[in-house]
This record gives sequence, structure tokens and C-alpha cells, in this order.
Amino acid sequence: MTIDAMKENVLKQVKENNVRFIRLWFTDVLGMLKSFAISPEELEGALDEGMGFDGSSIEGFARIEESDMIAKPDPNTFVLLPWRASEGMNVARMFCDIQNPDGTPYEGDPRYALKRNLKKAADKGYKFYVGPELEFFYFKSSEGKPQILDKGGYFDLTPLDVASDLRRDTIIALESMGIPVEYSHHEVAPSQHEIDLRYREALAMADAAMTYRLTVKEIAQKYGVYATFMPKPLFGENGSGMHVHQSLFAGDDNVFFDPNDKYFLSVEGKSYIAGILKYAKEMSCIVAQWVNSYKRLVPGYEAPVYVSWARRNRSALVRVPMYKPGKSKATRMEFRCPDPACNPYLAFAVMLAAGMKGMEQKLALPDPIEEDIFEMNDAERKARGITSLPGSLGEAIELTEGSDLVREALGDHIFGKFISNKKIEWDKYRIHISNYELEKYLPIL
Repeated sequence: MTIDAMKENVLKQVKENNVRFIRLWFTDVLGMLKSFAISPEELEGALDEGMGFDGSSIEGFARIEESDMIAKPDPNTFVLLPWRASEGMNVARMFCDIQNPDGTPYEGDPRYALKRNLKKAADKGYKFYVGPELEFFYFKSSEGKPQILDKGGYFDLTPLDVASDLRRDTIIALESMGIPVEYSHHEVAPSQHEIDLRYREALAMADAAMTYRLTVKEIAQKYGVYATFMPKPLFGENGSGMHVHQSLFAGDDNVFFDPNDKYFLSVEGKSYIAGILKYAKEMSCIVAQWVNSYKRLVPGYEAPVYVSWARRNRSALVRVPMYKPGKSKATRMEFRCPDPACNPYLAFAVMLAAGMKGMEQKLALPDPIEEDIFEMNDAERKARGITSLPGSLGEAIELTEGSDLVREALGDHIFGKFISNKKIEWDKYRIHISNYELEKYLPIL
């Protein structure tokens, strides 16, 4: 369908569905969803020329003297918001590409950063597919100490899992917006859940991930509870991850698949994984971007902190799932350190850049580590060449700041703004006096 045909289809849907407002969505550098609404009367002009707004107050966007921005809605992303319908009137949304006043792409737009990396892959004949597994918690509210809704565990069914109705309604809402769901279940920690999206092309999936996060929160609010994608809200329990399954296709052929290899991995697939492993530490600040992210990335609690790959071993950073061994389209790799509070546009961009760099450099993939790495001591890990991800946001910032790969993937503008923001966050955390310190040291020092 041509752009003009898509625009006409949007205008037709607005009229037929009695849409009263169209919300235009985009994200700031940190992945926070931003939105403003327009009326149907303004829609045609918005589709043709975009809508102007002040970008100076958006994190990582323009300075005050360069504040004029254009939000150009992508007609391919038009959907009705199921939780906003009332009295026969509907609200729709479209994701926007952010432009400069002259119509050129704005280099501070995370969606554009991903599109640039996808084009590099497309120029080599590849399409990038991803399937993220976003975990989250339901709590009674966002205030004070988290209060769980259940004490269920992995795959538990009712009555332990009181959130089945919330997950069901969330899935119905997602599918009504054209976001297919593979399955959902209770996760390992109390009150922790997961809804897995069916894999799709990376730009559409980044849009879907942003929609998913808002949908989970909106449905929870309707039930009077609070949903959070905070990586580690509960001490002593597993945190929430966003394992990202990924593969490259050339037409209908999975580039990662080789039926004659013992791992069913092609040379390209092995080099892609080797690239992810090589640049994993440098990417950490992008895929695990918060101080709290590194409370999750500690040994144990199923969090992958050791740079290695495996097939069955879930203590490794990268896994090649064996659910359908030998099936070409199912062959993929799973990157396990990202968490669901990251900016998916930037996260997918740096993953693709790292994998493609591995292919470009024809990196060799080391042997898989199938033993439980958590059970190894430091000497054993060192002997096997297994290193660790950074242990704090401060360490991650330092590694990412020195990364030519991440800078190239994100562009100078986003790279600089992101690093500056993270340094401020880290400094504020370093000088904060926690309850732990007061309880432990005040009585004895």
C-alpha cells in the first residue's frame, strides 16, 4: 500500500469509527512515551505536513534556541485505543517520526536511530526480526513498599495467580490493536507476570513494545492496581527482564540457519552472536539503563551476567533456543540481559549494530558453556574466558561512553544526550543516603 493510500485509509477509519481524538506518540531519549492529541479536522494536515511542537522540554531533544520540531505521524501505525472508547466515541493513536522544520529527520529521535540501523541491514539484503519477552509486576499501588497481589510462582494457575483476568484483558486489548501475543503466564517471583509478543520486524516491534507497556499499565489501572516494569522492585526475588529473541532474514530465508551445522547455526549466525558477545559490555548502559537495572544483574535470580553463550544453559548471556531444533525459521538467538524499562528503539538498534559488526568482522564464535556458570568460582570462569557485565550503572556508563560501536549506532546527538543524562542519574544515586546505610552504620559508627 502506498503512503497516499495509507493516509486515505486512516482518514476513512477515523470517519467510520467516530474517532474524536488522535493521539500522536513518540519517545524521548530515555524511552518515555510522549503524546499530544489532535482533532480529526487537523488530521489530514498532520499526515501531509506534520504537527509542530516545542522540543526543548523533551529529554534529549533540542536546546531552547533550536526548539521547533515537527511530529510526522506514520499512517501505518494507526490503531484505536481500546481502553479509551466511551459513549460511541473513539480515540486512536499513531506513532510519529520527529523531523526538523525543513522536513529532514531529527537526529535526536530514537525511532530514527533504529530506522537508520535497519536501513544499513536492508542495504545488505537483511531484515531484522525480534521477539521480546517483557516481564512486569502487579502491585496494590505505586506508593510505599510494594505490596504483592499473589504468592504464585512460575506458570502457576489460579487461585494463586489472581492476575489471570488482568493478563487476559491485556491480551485482548493488544490483539485488538494488531499486536499478536504468543502466550502469557505467571513468572518466578510473587506477583510477577509475562506476556510474550509474536516476533516481527524490529521497527514494528519497538512500536509494539511501547504500546505493550502502556497497555499493561492502563488495564491494571482499570482494575485498581499498579503495574511496573521496574527491573528489581523486590529484594531477594527475581527481577524483570526483557529477553530479546532475534534473527536476520534474507527474503524468506533465515540467515542464521544451517541444516548441516551441529548447532544448526550458519557462519553468519555464529558471527552475529560473536558480535553480540564482544560488544555486550559496551551496550549494557543502553539495554539496562537505570541504577535499578544493576540490582537485577547480579549472580543468581536467573539474571545473566556472564558473557558466554549456550543452548540449554540459562545462566549464559546468550542462548540459542532448542525448542524446534533444525527448523529453519525458528533458528534464533536470545539476548538475556536487557530489561523491560529500556528504550526499545535504542536497544534494538545497538543489538543489530553489534551483530552486524560481528558479521562484518567475521568473528569466530567460541564453544558454548553448558555448565551452570553461577556454580563456578572466579578462577574457573577466568580459565574458561568468561567475563562479567558491569556491576553498576557507573561502570556501564564508562564502558558505553568509550564505545565507537554504540556512538555510531545511535548517532552523536543521542549518544551524547543519553550519556549526559545517565551521568546525572548516577551522581544523584551516589550521594543518596539509603535506609540500608542508616540502619547498618548509624548505630555503630
